[in-house]
Amino acid sequence: MTAVASSNRASRARIFLRHETILAAMLVVALFGLGLFNDRFLTIDNLLNQGRLMTEIGLIALPMTFVIVTGGIDVSVGAIVGLCAIVLGYSWKNLGFPLPLAIVFTLVVGAAAGLANGLVITRIKVPPIITTIATLTLFRGLAEGISQAHSVRGYPDWFYFLGQGDVFGVPTQLLVLFLAIIVFGVALDRTTFGRTLYAIGSNETAARFSALPVERVKLAAYTLSGLMASLSALVLVSRVTTTRSDMGMGYELDAIAAVVLGGTSIFGGSGTIWGTVIGAVMIQLLKNGLALTGVKGDATIMVIGVVLIASVLIASSLQRRRV
Repeated sequence: MTAVASSNRASRARIFLRHETILAAMLVVALFGLGLFNDRFLTIDNLLNQGRLMTEIGLIALPMTFVIVTGGIDVSVGAIVGLCAIVLGYSWKNLGFPLPLAIVFTLVVGAAAGLANGLVITRIKVPPIITTIATLTLFRGLAEGISQAHSVRGYPDWFYFLGQGDVFGVPTQLLVLFLAIIVFGVALDRTTFGRTLYAIGSNETAARFSALPVERVKLAAYTLSGLMASLSALVLVSRVTTTRSDMGMGYELDAIAAVVLGGTSIFGGSGTIWGTVIGAVMIQLLKNGLALTGVKGDATIMVIGVVLIASVLIASSLQRRRV
């Protein structure tokens, strides 16, 4: 009985020492702390509105978790958002595509951009950071070249339901994000695909010797990253009602910050979707809460940077304890 009780206590201690648990506690403290400074912060309307604003980053951060778990990184996702936004508007307005077809075409272009990243990384063996920096420039240049500094407006009303509508009071894009969270969470935690991602990040050489489909799984991770960036572009265009080539600029940094803040190791091999979600929520609510309390943009960035550094230090400390 003593051994069982000791084991149970150790198990409970591990749960409380999980990075996600500590981050969730920090989020609760931040919520109530910021709520004390401004009575508008914890209102339902404000929180739902922040959910709208968080969705685009959240959709990108989910597959970014897959990529970083493998030990890779994708800094081109913001440029893919801009490219896909332009592809949507250009194919509809200039090429005469019906808007539903333009939407499908946009998703295909995003997936193809992610696949291109994956092929260069897995076939030509160019490191992910170098590959995606190069394609960031390529995709952003393509977006600017196609748009010729023109924006596209005047989408039909039904298209705005994705970015501005709601279902029983819940923003439509937030429901899309909830569904994506469930799909990506189950894929990472409960499938062979997810276990292979962890194996690649922990020791890619060992994964190859274990006959795991390393190349195929990494290709799938980068393709998903491009696909979800294109979905993020659709949500963004629907929300702001216009298309510009500079859309998505800086999204890659916010997405990576959410993933790392959520406890995913930048060296690969560990991380969870649930941690990424908490990280994304914390970043968005910190931005909003600090803005409502009168803190200027530069100071907000500094606060988020401090939180991110603290999170990394906590993750490193917990990892040493486990070892």
